[in-house]
Amino acid sequence: MTVSDQSKKNYVNTLAIIASLGGFLFGYDTAVISGTINFVASQFSLDAVSTGWYVSSALVGCITGVAMAGILSDKYGRKKVLILSALFFGVSAVGCTFAIGFTDLVIFRFIGGLGIGVASMVSPLYISELSPAHKRGRLVALYQFAITIGILCSYFSNAYLLKLSHSEFFMHTTGKLYQIMVSEVWRIMLGTSAIPAILFLILLQIVPESPRWLTIQNKESEALTILQKIVSIEEASKEITDIKSNLSREAGGFSLVFKGSFRLPMLIGISLSFLTQISGINAIIYYGPGILESAGLPIADALGSQVVIGLVNVLFTLIAIWKIDQIGRRPLLIIGVIGILSSLVIIGALFYFNINNTYLLLTFILLFIACFAFSYGPVIWVLLSEIFPAKIRGQAMALATFALWIGTALVAQLTPLLLEKLHPAGTFWLFALVTTPALYLSFKIIPETKGKSLEEIEQYWITKNAKK
Repeated sequence: MTVSDQSKKNYVNTLAIIASLGGFLFGYDTAVISGTINFVASQFSLDAVSTGWYVSSALVGCITGVAMAGILSDKYGRKKVLILSALFFGVSAVGCTFAIGFTDLVIFRFIGGLGIGVASMVSPLYISELSPAHKRGRLVALYQFAITIGILCSYFSNAYLLKLSHSEFFMHTTGKLYQIMVSEVWRIMLGTSAIPAILFLILLQIVPESPRWLTIQNKESEALTILQKIVSIEEASKEITDIKSNLSREAGGFSLVFKGSFRLPMLIGISLSFLTQISGINAIIYYGPGILESAGLPIADALGSQVVIGLVNVLFTLIAIWKIDQIGRRPLLIIGVIGILSSLVIIGALFYFNINNTYLLLTFILLFIACFAFSYGPVIWVLLSEIFPAKIRGQAMALATFALWIGTALVAQLTPLLLEKLHPAGTFWLFALVTTPALYLSFKIIPETKGKSLEEIEQYWITKNAKK
């Protein structure tokens, strides 16, 4: 590898890592709430419905953020909208720390949700649009890896802050410091996300705009300058030509995604996005400590077990980063979904037959997390960033990501009620049932996209439709 090639590799890797910080904040802000639920529910005397609202208020923000992000990123560019997400994260963290009442807390969680929604759509989109075809899968999967790192860090942070709240130093403090660090420790748990939010905001100042978005805006010289830092001059020129060629065939606006060639990728994007989130992953991320506590673990051990869950999530996401551009998207998805279904059925059975071995239960929860981590988790973001046409990629991806967050919000809101009415066994079996359609999608409908440029994937849909 020449110095020039190494420089290009380092450049694109650096940009992908910075954009992935949006994923870190997504994961951190989403999972940090798991350690605060019992404290907030107790302090504000929340019932099952109110507890669900506390969790899902951020997810309503996510849905709103996604709806905004598609239009804004297509109109103003990917970079500006990522900066907006960093601001939302920061405002939310500070607001939650100093919230006066439950209503204030919900409002600031909603603002944080706006940041999560925006980042969840624009970060992988940005990475995909600047990545060379042969490594796009692993670079976009880096975004999912950052999510898992964020989740893990939030678990460590929650466990550490809980321990710190009982330390002799903070127990002897008074006033606001005592409130934030001891008597209402959930405040500092939620407030810590301000640190990565500020870092994200600073680093975004050095990233360029997406070259594909610049080309769509008729700023070809700027796009070419950026692409030449990533690929050879010949490849850069070819990509610009291919983008313009595809754009010339894309007459119409957003309605394009519901027509002919692009109806099927839209169906895949919406369906798979929704299915990934109703598989039960968020029940474990948000309510894991409560589920494990109900199985016999003390709250401190339950929070510690969340750290183990986070570690497994991180380690098995590395498999996707390592193999997604070699094995492909579909094989990872098929193997993972089979493992997810099996794990959910067994977890339900352990609860149903009252097998009171909490470590056996934790083993199958970890198997579920592992299967999700190398399949559903990263593959959905890679596919969503690949399968839509350039002209309205932001809005199309927003619609699919919108479906993803609808699924997440439903699970977050309904899980307390499901656990109460169906008990854990029925809840996990329900998750298994609604995951089943993903097998058909994986086997029969979703195409393999590894090694293809975004323009080649777009041409695939056009050709496929022409053959009908």
